[in-house]
Amino acid sequence: MGTEQSARPRRRRFMIASVLVLVVGLLALGAGRAAGANSQAAEGPRPTVVLVHGDWADGSSWASVIERLQDKGFTVVAPPNLLRGPVVDSAYLASYLQTVSGPVVLVAHSYGGFAITNAATGNTNVKALVYIDSFLPEQGETAGGLVERGGSCVNEDALNPVPFDGGLDLYLRWDANLSYPGFMRCFANGVMPTKAAMLAAVQRPASAAQFVEPSGPPAWKTIPSWSLIGTLDQVIPRALQEEMSSRAGANISRVKAGHLTPITHPGDVTQVILSAIDATT
Repeated sequence: MGTEQSARPRRRRFMIASVLVLVVGLLALGAGRAAGANSQAAEGPRPTVVLVHGDWADGSSWASVIERLQDKGFTVVAPPNLLRGPVVDSAYLASYLQTVSGPVVLVAHSYGGFAITNAATGNTNVKALVYIDSFLPEQGETAGGLVERGGSCVNEDALNPVPFDGGLDLYLRWDANLSYPGFMRCFANGVMPTKAAMLAAVQRPASAAQFVEPSGPPAWKTIPSWSLIGTLDQVIPRALQEEMSSRAGANISRVKAGHLTPITHPGDVTQVILSAIDATT
């Protein structure tokens, strides 16, 4: 009897202690969830990554980059770049950006740099500009003037003109022609031959107008920018990319690659985009 009576207080103390441990645990769990929610609210919404292709390409050139960004939970869109010239292309892109809610990280390849440089001006949703093997034009500059000054492998010898009612489209030749070393050595250096042949077959034309229309006030003067330079690029040679990126105050990265790093080095491209996201959103 004495032993049973002495055991009852111990059982009560044990039950009280167990309840206290449970209550403390639940309070800690709730605090942790609240802290996580507050942290997520403080960070704000994740940006939409908008990818803009360049000449003789389409949105599929970003396929490997899109896959990597989506694996990390980002919303990614790759709208068509009309390739009609900076005036038309940037106006279309600016309208497209108005349909994207929340913060945007805007990424361009090659001639796409003209489009984002003009389309993002005055858009407060665009938090970062990322240029991949790209033009970063200053106001008044033209694509034709820049490629001529930079010594690009894309010149008159490279282009197959197709006139139509109202304009002139330009395609890249596959074979070498005079000073043009051919599609694989110029535009697609570093790309596997079978892939390069496919890219040549499905290339979208670039309007001749885009080489003579001047760029407007550049968005990189007010929006932080990043630049990935392919050191073996012959379409926009390294020296020209370095010059444009430096004057824009861009955060510069380099990779030993040709002009098509979204295809040949998608991991490096993705890392630069993620760096821009981490720094600005």
